Amino acid sequence: MISDQTRDVLAATLPAVEGALDDITPNFYHRMFTAHPELLDDLFNRTNQQIGTQPKVLAGSIAAFARLQLHPDPEEQRIIIERVAHKHASLGVVAEQYPIVHEHLFAAIVEVLGPAVTPEVAAAWDELYWEMAHVLIGRESELYAAAGVAPGDVWRTARVVAREQVSPDAVSFTLTGDGDPLPSFAPGQYVSVQVPLDDGARQIRQYSLTGSPDDARWRFSVKRDGEVSTHLHERVFEGDELRVSTPFGDLSLPDGDAPLLLASAGIGCTPVIGLLHHLVQTGDPRPVQVLHADRSRSRQPHRGELAELVGQLPTATLQQWYENGYDAGDGARVGQMSLDEISIDPATVALLCGPAGFLSSVRGALLDKDLPEDRIHYETFGPELIRVGGRK
Repeated sequence: MISDQTRDVLAATLPAVEGALDDITPNFYHRMFTAHPELLDDLFNRTNQQIGTQPKVLAGSIAAFARLQLHPDPEEQRIIIERVAHKHASLGVVAEQYPIVHEHLFAAIVEVLGPAVTPEVAAAWDELYWEMAHVLIGRESELYAAAGVAPGDVWRTARVVAREQVSPDAVSFTLTGDGDPLPSFAPGQYVSVQVPLDDGARQIRQYSLTGSPDDARWRFSVKRDGEVSTHLHERVFEGDELRVSTPFGDLSLPDGDAPLLLASAGIGCTPVIGLLHHLVQTGDPRPVQVLHADRSRSRQPHRGELAELVGQLPTATLQQWYENGYDAGDGARVGQMSLDEISIDPATVALLCGPAGFLSSVRGALLDKDLPEDRIHYETFGPELIRVGGRK
């Protein structure tokens, strides 16, 4: 816990720091990547750096953690720590990398804010950073221990045994261990995939596992988008090797018998596919509402598999929306997903998967239907805001 004095300084300076984050974060990344170019090539997503979304993630996490020191919310802090820690673990982040971030972040803060960073202000934000770092390091250590690996030692080689086109711009890969069996995973988890690019960089991206946890093989799907995904589409085929991480991820099926709502958009269907495989295999009797939105029926990834899995659950229903309605088919709705005519049991637990705009819209609709926020969970792809839309 931070000191009362630090909390007072944070309260006084947080508006100024938040207002300057658009200047602080590019300065920070420039400093860090100049001193440690290997971090840009082999850890951070270069595409997200180029379009400016990655800095927003760091800015959002620091500001959100600072706000939580002023207005404590244990559940929201748990959500932030879980999401960041799982992502860090999937990348093999270790404690020794936190001082690097600290050095260059604080140099950027001092340069941007200038004389406003008094010794007292610097000490308060320093205390905040290390409070957050120590919490994350502790949680990441727990995740590594639970996975049975040393901190950061998450990488292994797997072999592609099948490749399948699951939509015009999405490919599914099936992997087996290359010598050693692949570790088990929980439904809803993801793996990092690291690929060598022509300029020598080894870029990383995460993909949700879509197969059954009881299968000795891993399966994930890749939409063509960015350097890593393009490499996988163009250069990885049956028999090739891939460098993959241990599975991580905080999206999971809740225990109990409460009704489930699984809502996804586009390639966000992949965690849902993994969750449905588990529900089918275990014969789960819970009522399940599956909602999916896509550009069109012809471009929907895993369209047939989604319908087949829902059909194997006697208590499950499927409703789909297509923005281009010319090929929607019987029973589908035209346009973006709307919950106006969807009945939601107040005991439902909702798991949402997709881009941030979709998550914010569906989450807002569920809150409008009086579904408690603590019953709404989500997974998104690429950089994200720590919370989608904040608390109501």
